[in-house]
Amino acid sequence: MNIENRLVEFRRFMAEKGARLSLIWEPDNQFYLSGFRAISYSRPIVTAIGEEMAEMVVPGLEELHASDKAQVDKLHVYHEQLSLRDKEVSYLGHLSRLHKKYPAGSRVGVELASLPANVYIYLKEFGFELIDIGEKITAMRAIKDASEINLLKIAGKLSDFAIEVSLKHARVGVSELEFDSYGDKFLLEIASKEYPEELIGYEDWTCSGARRSVMPHLYSSTRKFVSGDVVIHSRQVWFNGYRAENERTFFVGKPSEQQKDLLKLAIEAQRVGMELIRPGITAKEVDIATYRVFEKAGYGEYVNHRVGHGLGLSEHEEPYLRFDNDLILQEGMVYTIEPGIYVPGLGGYRHSDTVILTEGGSFSITQYPREIEHLLFD
Repeated sequence: MNIENRLVEFRRFMAEKGARLSLIWEPDNQFYLSGFRAISYSRPIVTAIGEEMAEMVVPGLEELHASDKAQVDKLHVYHEQLSLRDKEVSYLGHLSRLHKKYPAGSRVGVELASLPANVYIYLKEFGFELIDIGEKITAMRAIKDASEINLLKIAGKLSDFAIEVSLKHARVGVSELEFDSYGDKFLLEIASKEYPEELIGYEDWTCSGARRSVMPHLYSSTRKFVSGDVVIHSRQVWFNGYRAENERTFFVGKPSEQQKDLLKLAIEAQRVGMELIRPGITAKEVDIATYRVFEKAGYGEYVNHRVGHGLGLSEHEEPYLRFDNDLILQEGMVYTIEPGIYVPGLGGYRHSDTVILTEGGSFSITQYPREIEHLLFD
């Protein structure tokens, strides 16, 4: 990650807005601008970007980790050990010293969407003029550079491996959790072998049967597959922080002709979206085009979500592919394309793939077969 270049661009934005200090709270934004990510933020962590220095306030248990990973000029450590009670025991103490360098009336950048309300009040009481910097960081994160795209490609490849292995075990009597575990185990084994000393993680869930699959986001359960089930398997894999999403809908046992038609319809809607998305069109055009496929077939009322979301450091990232988003898409943006329909009594149907926008159009970094003949299991 080229943190230095990111800070140069961000400080240029701060100068344009007259902000002398910015306080970053959202964890993925902190990682983007510092290279540091903690497991937990229940103990507050703050990244402070000034006109010349980048500093970070961390709890004592993160001091060594932050010293190793955070690309900042200075760390400020607060403590919660009885033996160190004479040291600073509150992040607010360090924060106070940081912002007291600036006179009342100074502009301070904050992420209004994620700044804790008590900190907002605290800063306002000191007389600062608060401006939103969240949209700028969102815009920066939306355009991936070559190094980020390389990480995403690896994540996509690993997700394909994991889905392929899980699907080899799609059969009557296997629980959703067991089904996930086959791909999980293989993912961890191959990643450890091929990418030593790297950070790799995953998240997955499986919704099986007509009742569960119509609820798009459910954790995997101990429910076992039965003959005739429609199943949605969703998987995200991240490599050094960058995520690829990969989902497939499949059948265990023989589906009805209507169920097969519904999956074919979802596949067609996804094909339309993946062929359409490219730099220069608006985000809403992709959503509307895929919705029209369902609407034309008489299933528009069974669509209950947008066609896709941005992807990168977060599970879901702005900007979104929604019918009301006039954003013009740009090269380097990364999106999921996942149109779905959810028909009571017949189940849910959704594939998701991760696509990267290029000068000439787009390409998918997830490649597991999408056609129905590859998604029928006894």
